Amino acid sequence: MKALKYISTFLFIGILLYSCGAAPINNSSEVKEEPVVIANDSLEYQIIIIDIGFTAYLNATAFPPGYYSQTYLENRNKIFVTNWNMRVNNPSRFNPNIYENIIDYQSTVDYGYDVNYKLFNYFLFAQRKYNMSLGLGNRRQVR
Repeated sequence: MKALKYISTFLFIGILLYSCGAAPINNSSEVKEEPVVIANDSLEYQIIIIDIGFTAYLNATAFPPGYYSQTYLENRNKIFVTNWNMRVNNPSRFNPNIYENIIDYQSTVDYGYDVNYKLFNYFLFAQRKYNMSLGLGNRRQVR
């Protein structure tokens, strides 16, 4: 009987220790950021941005949609895209890990407000994150 008591006590302690150690660790500081998709379905146009921090920038730092006019965004994006593409085409002079892809932005196409807004804000974000200037002196623009 005494042996049964010890066995049941050890079994209880074993189950207790196992159950405490078996719980998954929830590391809340590890956040997976979803890519930002910039798209205009009617034009079959899409940009996917997977630069870490852009989602947070768009939600917390960028001026809200409607703050800028579409014309303002289009004019700024023309300049930013031109400078960006020039850097993509010069990988020996500019970091090819930052400037990976040409952006096919045509000034004669109406991409809509959302595409222009997110593209513009990505350029502002990239200028701050990578400490660069794509023109217009907007690198330090903050809310």
